[in-house]
Amino acid sequence: MKYYGALEAGGTKMVLSIMDETGNVEQQTRMPTKTPAETMPGMLAFFSEHSICALGIGGFGPLNLDRRSPQYGSIMETPKLAWRNYPLMQAFRDELHVPVGLDTDVNAAALAEVHLGAAKGKESCLYITVGTGIGGGVIIHGKPVHGLMHPEIGHTAIVPEPNDPMPRGICPYHSCCPEGMASGPAMEKRWGKPAAELPPDHPGWELESSYLAQLCSNAILSFSPEKIILGGGVMQQKFLLPMIRNKVLKLLNGYIAHPVIFSDIDEYIVEPGLGTRSGIMGAFLLALEAEKEERWNEKDRPSVPRSAY
Repeated sequence: MKYYGALEAGGTKMVLSIMDETGNVEQQTRMPTKTPAETMPGMLAFFSEHSICALGIGGFGPLNLDRRSPQYGSIMETPKLAWRNYPLMQAFRDELHVPVGLDTDVNAAALAEVHLGAAKGKESCLYITVGTGIGGGVIIHGKPVHGLMHPEIGHTAIVPEPNDPMPRGICPYHSCCPEGMASGPAMEKRWGKPAAELPPDHPGWELESSYLAQLCSNAILSFSPEKIILGGGVMQQKFLLPMIRNKVLKLLNGYIAHPVIFSDIDEYIVEPGLGTRSGIMGAFLLALEAEKEERWNEKDRPSVPRSAY
């Protein structure tokens, strides 16, 4: 039996898993995300104890995913200052001597959902996580979208609602973006208590659904995903999803003349098919892809010792 490492590298916690080749979790542990000096030794030790053949990482970002760049695989201008410019992929490769696949945490979750979850059988999807931050993973033609960097739809522009008591968001970069207006910390800042403590009839949910509907509508108009999946801690409030769907229909105002929008929106904007496992399964798929890519590369180069990887 072959084993793979899978890492959900979050801004708050790290989830480390050892998985068999069918995706079953054999062992799992969690560690708080502190500084690299505090966090990396424990993670390296955990994966070193197991004979994994590849590692997949779904990481917080922004990440440098440009394979032509000398900084490929590094964390970029993250608000977590200690991790800025940290060579995350290379640190694991140097210590573990196995292929390492890396993408954003939301791209990893989207990858899992399109291959194994709510978007299975589709060519494209958008996975949005709404929690400590707001991020979106975009899959087109079955693969995560990369360009100059990777999509950052949580920082696109939205319009503040007239009745919002906090018309300027908490994002340090933008005055009114989804993350600054609708993330968990934004809700707590606005109402003085965590989102989970707000009752269903609290006016905060009308604002929340409006901002998330703007985000979904903008995505539909921008790249027309075949499925939109909303996950994360804030989306655990089950009454929120129908509110978002209704507001999306109003915002589109009949412009997207497709039966999926008009007649079947309940099956178009959905919760994750993999539940809370989207991220770790995405990291597992990244590990499989990294191993496959390494095998193909081996055919095109002379044999080298593993210590040279």
